[in-house]
Amino acid sequence: MIGNLQRSASSLAELLAKEGVTDQRVLEVIAHTPRHVFIDEVLKHKAYQNTALPIGQGQTISQPFIVAQMTALLRQHGVSSKVLEIGTGSGYQSAILAQLFDKVYSVERIKALQWQAKRRLHQLDLYNVSMKHGDGWQGWASQAPFQGIIVTAAASSVPEQLLQQLDDGGVMIVPIGDAEQKLMVYTRHGNQFNQQVMADVRFVPLVPGDII
Repeated sequence: MIGNLQRSASSLAELLAKEGVTDQRVLEVIAHTPRHVFIDEVLKHKAYQNTALPIGQGQTISQPFIVAQMTALLRQHGVSSKVLEIGTGSGYQSAILAQLFDKVYSVERIKALQWQAKRRLHQLDLYNVSMKHGDGWQGWASQAPFQGIIVTAAASSVPEQLLQQLDDGGVMIVPIGDAEQKLMVYTRHGNQFNQQVMADVRFVPLVPGDII
């Protein structure tokens, strides 16, 4: 069974390459990361499909193509060390980031999901992810600035506090919008922020506040 799942991860990476993901390092990490670990038992048979899946609490594990695309965008913009993730969720995106960047800081508003994600990351011997239970809109100011910020839920407007936590030259990847969402890239140059529209996307909303 383990061998089959490992082959499935490799097949997922091959599928993403055919879908247009060109960052070979990102594809290698996806090929060696067991996505089924981050999914409930009843949905494990769908773990290596290129689709988002429910993880409880009204949240989802993102489509693998989106995970790969957002991660590759960070690397394309020169991010290598300190990354802030908003929305830990299942922990799958955190696991991918942890294998590509020196240090990952991840904020999750739902305590139960945070606990599960931490357990899964430790199960995979990934210990370079620091987690915080809190409001993603607020980021993690005490650990700023960050080279890169990745937001895994759709903000109705640009989260200004997150922009201010970017290092000079840093980049934030974030879906923006309500009914219609766009994946946006914001790059900081001093007190100026350049923006670029990347793609139409569909994410759960970035909700303010936190849940015990």
